[in-house]
Amino acid sequence: MVSIAASSAFAAEMPKEGNYDYTACWSGVNNVVTFSKTHTGSSYEMTGSVRSNTPGGMFDKETFRCVGMDASLGGKNTGSTVCEAADADGNKRLTYFSVGSDGKVTREFVVGTGKYEGMVTTGTVEPLGPFPVIKAGTFQNCNHQTGTYKLK
Repeated sequence: MVSIAASSAFAAEMPKEGNYDYTACWSGVNNVVTFSKTHTGSSYEMTGSVRSNTPGGMFDKETFRCVGMDASLGGKNTGSTVCEAADADGNKRLTYFSVGSDGKVTREFVVGTGKYEGMVTTGTVEPLGPFPVIKAGTFQNCNHQTGTYKLK
């Protein structure tokens, strides 16, 4: 038992640069304005977790919280979300997501603390939902994110 605990304390540090490949899932609450079938808006808050598709990979087992807003205005869809993620050691990263009228999600790393300070990322976001609504005023979803990172 002692040897198992000791070996986990000496786990290898994350490489300074490499690839990431993870699935993020979340749930949240939203406030919706339904003006008409073609004009809607909503604000939301959500919390979730990340699982790397490679065990122990970059961002594995992080948790996050986000706030955002979406609108559909006569066929033009837009949205933006700001998310704060934290790992078990308290390192944090702030990310901004936006959705264009083409439905494509753009992800931008804004700033980080601890090991994420000065990090540079590139990547793609693939939405995996939508998922059914289990309770009015709530939502659940997941996405698959892949890309590269470089730590300072």
